[in-house]
Amino acid sequence: MARAPIPTRESVPEKYRDLFDQVVKERGGPPTSGPGSVTLNSPEIAQRTNHLSAYLRQGSGLPANIQELAMLTTARELDCQYIWNAHAASGRQAGLSDALVDAMRDGRDLPNLSADEAAVVNLGRDFFRTHKVSDSTYEAGVQQFGVHGLTNLVNLMGYYALLAFNANTFVIDLPDNRTEDTLPI
Repeated sequence: MARAPIPTRESVPEKYRDLFDQVVKERGGPPTSGPGSVTLNSPEIAQRTNHLSAYLRQGSGLPANIQELAMLTTARELDCQYIWNAHAASGRQAGLSDALVDAMRDGRDLPNLSADEAAVVNLGRDFFRTHKVSDSTYEAGVQQFGVHGLTNLVNLMGYYALLAFNANTFVIDLPDNRTEDTLPI
C-alpha cells in the first residue's frame, strides 16, 4: 500500500499551486500512480524531472532497447518492483530477449550479450554495486556509445535511480493488470 496519498492542488504549499496546475496541464491530467504521483508533492521537482525525462527518453539518441535495458538494470540492481513492472514488457518489445529479461529478473547468469548490451549491464552493475565504474567498463561504454552517448546513458540510469528511490521510499503500488512477474526480492 502506498505510503503517501496522491497529491492534490490543496495538498501542496500555496506558493506552488500555480506550478502544480502547470505540471498537471503539461501531463494532460494529474498522475494517479507511479513516480510522477510522488514528485508532484513538490511541483518544482516534478517540472524539472519531467523535462529531464523528456530529453533522456526522446532526445538522447540512445536506441530503445538500450534505454530499456538501462532501466531494467537499474530496477534490478535497486530492487524496484515498480520500474521493473513498468519496463520489462517494453524491454521485450524493444528487442531484449526473453532469456535476458527473465535471467535479470531472477538473478541468474545472463545469456550471451551483444557488446552494447554488455556495456549497459556492466556499467549499471559496476556503479550500483561498487559505487564506481572500472576503467574497462568505462572504456567499453565509450567504445559502444561514444562519450556523448555514455553521458546520456549514465544520466538515464541516474534518473531511473531517482525514480526507484521515490518508488521504493513511498511504496508505489503496482497496477492490478501487470503482465510481468515481480522481482524475487
